[in-house]
Parts: sequence; C-alpha cells; structure tokens
Amino acid sequence: QVQLVESGGGLVQPGGSLRLSCAASGFFFSRAVMSWHRQAPGKERELVASISSAGGSRNYADSVKGRFTISRDNAKNTVYLQMDMLRPEDTAVYYCYADRGYGLKTWGSGTPVTVSS
Repeated sequence: QVQLVESGGGLVQPGGSLRLSCAASGFFFSRAVMSWHRQAPGKERELVASISSAGGSRNYADSVKGRFTISRDNAKNTVYLQMDMLRPEDTAVYYCYADRGYGLKTWGSGTPVTVSS
C-alpha cells in the first residue's frame, strides 16, 4: 500500500522552529521526486519546497527561501522539512507529496502548523 505519513506539526511561537517528517512506504522512495506543500485557511494549496530523487536538486518558494530546508534520507524512506524563523503567515496544513513517475502521484494526509504567540 502506497502511503505517506507526515508528523512534527504543532503550535510554535513566531521566530521558532519545527521539523516536519514524512515517512513513505509502498513504493520505490529513492526514485521519487518529493515535495512539501501547504494550504492556509481560505487559500489554495501551494508548493513550499521540492527535492530530487537523489537529493542533489532543491527548490523553494520565494516566501520560505533562507528559512526552510528540505532534505531526504533514502535509507529511511523519509523526507524532512526544517522550518526556522517561523512567521504567523506560515500557519497552514503541510502536506507531503510524491511524484513517483509514470503519472503516479501520492499525497499525505497533512500535518497542521500554527505559528502564534
């Protein structure tokens, strides 16, 4: 069964940090392009960061550049999102996404992040 399970979300104060994890199973993780997306209340889902299958290429939304870092551990079938210097506007549900190739795509169920004092 193909599955993505996110964890690590929660409540954090502005300026704080969180590390999200996404554990993958049921497919060849090391061949997939992985990404994190987020959806704030009343807004469309947006791409936050992506990482190539081997981890050599990473891309970020302008709004998170310099604050967020995406990484992956292919031995653990896990992708991470380190979020630093968090702002209230980062509040959203964060989703893990796998582009497995051949038109096969999988979403996780999401983990909520709230940045508030």
